[in-house]
Amino acid sequence: MGDATLDTLTKGLARAMSRAGLSPVSDLTRLTGGATMESWHFTCGEEAFVLRRAPSLKFMQDRPFGHDVEAAIIRAAHAKGVTAPEVIVELLPEDGIGSGFVMRALPGTPNPKLILEMEEPDRLLSECAANLARIHSLGREDVPAAVPVMDYRAAIADLKAQFEDAGGDRPIIALGLKWMEDNCPEPVEPVLIHGDYRMGNILVDDGWLTGVLDWELAHFGDYHEDLAFGCMAVWRFHRYDRSALGLSDLETYFDAYEANGGRKVDRARFRYWLIHRTVWWALGCLRMAQIWRSGEDRMLERVVISRRTSEQELDLLMLLEEDAPEEERARPFDPQFVFDEEPGEASGDEIALAISEWLTTIKDKLEGHDRFQLAVARNALGILQREGKSLPDIMDRRRCDAIFAGEENLATPELLRRLRQMAFDKLTVDVPRYPALKAATANWPMRHFNSEE
Repeated sequence: MGDATLDTLTKGLARAMSRAGLSPVSDLTRLTGGATMESWHFTCGEEAFVLRRAPSLKFMQDRPFGHDVEAAIIRAAHAKGVTAPEVIVELLPEDGIGSGFVMRALPGTPNPKLILEMEEPDRLLSECAANLARIHSLGREDVPAAVPVMDYRAAIADLKAQFEDAGGDRPIIALGLKWMEDNCPEPVEPVLIHGDYRMGNILVDDGWLTGVLDWELAHFGDYHEDLAFGCMAVWRFHRYDRSALGLSDLETYFDAYEANGGRKVDRARFRYWLIHRTVWWALGCLRMAQIWRSGEDRMLERVVISRRTSEQELDLLMLLEEDAPEEERARPFDPQFVFDEEPGEASGDEIALAISEWLTTIKDKLEGHDRFQLAVARNALGILQREGKSLPDIMDRRRCDAIFAGEENLATPELLRRLRQMAFDKLTVDVPRYPALKAATANWPMRHFNSEE
């Protein structure tokens, strides 16, 4: 709940909603999800609303703009015909509940699992493409001046600095950063970018798009960045086979985007931004542990997301290895991760498994955000249980330095084989059910393979 109690939030919301001529506030409930911001559902009379707020004022200090600017962007997008929420009121300091704003609640679910099983996915993809084209039609005059313009090279330098802050010792991420430095495209005319356009940030009701959410990463830049981000493997969830948002294929997505007023799609630029944002999210996952350690936000989900870095390392390597020599791609490796029964007293990993199994028994007694946090806790215990058997060594500062110096690359004999083994073993500990792991198992040459069902 961040830095506010339920009672404090209710009273602060009442003050804010009174400015919009609405009261009283009731049925305030924390929504599931939200790795950065909190979302709360409540009612005023018979109308439903959603509060979006930061977990603390400190959390907003280093962000490129505040909630007032984000609210203005959403209003501008709504006016342009984007299926964006209607912003009702922004929080003020005198409300006493921090930084945020209130939107009118929209129908539909943000749950990717449910959305990706709905009928007519191509129709939904077309709606998503049309909305993205409308977002990209907004100009500098439509939004506050505080919305930044991305400098591609500066963005790479910032990611490299984040990499160094995180230890500078993950070779696959180093390869991605070096590739970005060597392949950074020339700028195009900047357009408004949503910055987080993907499954999980859209609402869908019975197969129809009803809302585009979470505009905190908006900026001006290359439209290919938005197109690529939602197509990352991690945001396709269990539909890894559908390369466009988990809904369909890339050509269908590109055609729909162009047909609805979007600009011409350049496949090479699309690939660049797919790699760029994969590196970006890998470092974002790493940073989650730093946020938790600092005490800035002790939400359980942060420590679990930090272990999802290995998802992005696997995805990144699968993207980068397209440029590797065939000889290196054909080298087999030996997965090291195995499960063995242990004699004697219960081990640490067995204790973690026992706690996870007990948590399952209380699942039906929880609801809302608490039920979501229980699922996160079980994921965390699963990591500990698997890690108790084996902890792959993935840190290699010397190799990272050699990659940045141009002394090693994917043409270096044996490097790809070692990195594949590193990525495979680490992800098997962290997130063994990640769909891309199955694809790697099918595509990468391995001498043997042992896994947990």
